[in-house]
Amino acid sequence: MGKLTALQIKSAKSKGRQGKLTDGGGLYLLVMPNGSKYWRYDYRYLDKRKTLPLGVYPDVSLSDARDLHAEARQKVKSGIDPTHERKVAKLTKGMASENTFKAIAEEWFVRQMENKSDGHKARARRLLEKDLYPSLGHFAIDAITPIEVLAALRKIESRSVDLAHRAKQTCSLIFKYAIVTSRLINDPAQSLTGALKIAQTVHRAAIVDPKELGALLRAIDEYVGSPIVCAALKLSPILFQRPGEIRHMEWSEINWEDSRWEIPAEKMKMRQPHIVPLPDQAIRELKALHPLTGNGKYVFPSARGRSRPLSDNGVRVALRSMGFDKEQITPHGFRATARTILDERLRFRVDVIEAQLAHAVKDANGRAYNRTTFLEERTEMMQAWADYLDSLKGVSNNG
Repeated sequence: MGKLTALQIKSAKSKGRQGKLTDGGGLYLLVMPNGSKYWRYDYRYLDKRKTLPLGVYPDVSLSDARDLHAEARQKVKSGIDPTHERKVAKLTKGMASENTFKAIAEEWFVRQMENKSDGHKARARRLLEKDLYPSLGHFAIDAITPIEVLAALRKIESRSVDLAHRAKQTCSLIFKYAIVTSRLINDPAQSLTGALKIAQTVHRAAIVDPKELGALLRAIDEYVGSPIVCAALKLSPILFQRPGEIRHMEWSEINWEDSRWEIPAEKMKMRQPHIVPLPDQAIRELKALHPLTGNGKYVFPSARGRSRPLSDNGVRVALRSMGFDKEQITPHGFRATARTILDERLRFRVDVIEAQLAHAVKDANGRAYNRTTFLEERTEMMQAWADYLDSLKGVSNNG
């Protein structure tokens, strides 16, 4: 059969069923029952029969179809599969449309934040949406230069040097994610070392003088507030866990038989389960509170509803109303108070203290401490600490 002519193609009819007009070399016009006409190229690649669409007639003329056919045929002869090549091109084009800093940052967020705490996720989300997306979000990630990253960081630095450093670190994590997913070659934030002001280390306020601590403890005992806030306030220095962990304490986590608070991994900063031995003083406080909140989930429920925990302002506001400002003590500062005094005055081993603080420390063999490491020593230490706090309440300001 000879080559097709323009007139043949124009006048071709389907006759009620699918038909095919061949032009040679695997090129043909597929005529559908509804009258539509499609150019196709049949070829073999690695001993497999394949079909490559070449367009729709009359958008693609006979001459155009022959040019496309010749190009595809040459690729097959050169060992290239034109169908696969087209799929890769389509995928690459699709990736380019999703190649903005914001698109990749969102992908990074979903994958990397899965096991992070709610607080960590909220801080990262706020940083992205408030500080990074407005400046960098619309840029293609492979078009972002160090100077553009620096400009975004400078805006943040004008408000907070510490936040600017966190933003730089977050940018770098996103850029590195783009690198490992083959959408970027270099991290433009890496060359900005030293470009930002040096962030000053700000230690959370903590009381480490026994007399001052005694005054604070007496003020806590005398504080008049809701029973829930009072109990959280009293247990904060005794247990010295992170404020968020204390606020989210659940009755189901209290092991009354062994006098322990057993915190599951998902609620811990380091994502490891943690045990807090409960001294007698803590057990008394919890038993006194149980009739009030024991029928709910949280030991310290919110005043707005028992389905959520006490606000992070609960203990902080109580301390301020007692006359202790943020330069003197913060809820988190009770951890530094215990860390310092247990070491310097009560002479407990640092590794035992660090294990009770649930810090990311390792033993001499490089193994991370598990929840039962030094448990006997920690139980003894927690009771000694609570007894020591009780003794301080009787110390006057004059000695």
